[in-house]
Amino acid sequence: MEASEAARATDTAKWIAASNGLVVEEAVVLHNSNKLALRLLPCDVMARVAPVHEQNAQFEVDIAQQLVEFGSPMAALEPRVEPRVYERDGFVVTLWTYYESVAGELIPGEYADALERLHAGMRKIDIPSPHYTDRIAEAQELVANRESTPELADAGRDLLDNALRYLRRTIADHHAAEQLLHGEPHPGNLLNTKQGPLFIDLETCCRGPVEFDLAHAPEEVTAHYPDADQDLVDVCRILVLAMVTTWRWDRADQFPNGRQLGLDGLDELREALDGVL
Repeated sequence: MEASEAARATDTAKWIAASNGLVVEEAVVLHNSNKLALRLLPCDVMARVAPVHEQNAQFEVDIAQQLVEFGSPMAALEPRVEPRVYERDGFVVTLWTYYESVAGELIPGEYADALERLHAGMRKIDIPSPHYTDRIAEAQELVANRESTPELADAGRDLLDNALRYLRRTIADHHAAEQLLHGEPHPGNLLNTKQGPLFIDLETCCRGPVEFDLAHAPEEVTAHYPDADQDLVDVCRILVLAMVTTWRWDRADQFPNGRQLGLDGLDELREALDGVL
């Protein structure tokens, strides 16, 4: 969010928390992207804030509540307030338990076990959700729309277009079983807490093969995940690279140093697909 929008979002989160009986004297920004993540103090609550037109907060809340009930490794909503989506001043706010991080990185086996348990809980959830191919389609639309990606050169545009088409077909040809997925269970969305590893941020939940989720985790995690199709994981990793590279060329993208990352991504993609396309 731009500074002015982030300031309004912060004020909204503080007002909503205070109006629900929580003591709020300051807000610390934990993450700022399309959504704002704040630590509210001294009540020690995490608030997630998004513009009304760019959110799927109810979807996230519904899934998180069910996962916590199933005992899945998922961050919980704040128990001191009603577990729902709050709306004010053009923003939606959800309030979550804040977890202190434990020093050190999770070992691959612990990471894989947490993801396996998350997937087990997600198999119990019956809720309408996007398909992972919807994400591919969004990337393809960006590549095709020169107004949305004006700085993307023709060679890069052709590479991304061909790669996304090829990778979509290749994954479909595996005929893998599909289920509800986290969507982006990378290390930034897995907290190492005193309560154990806990996943956060369910806004990208979708249906697809578990290998699509594994493609977001460190490579060494896959070996510890039971019955994972390593070949499919490898293809999904290239797909994730192609999609992330596409996002960096979006004129609306605010990722730091995004254009250079877009160029680097194109180089990595060419290398990954050398001899294939």
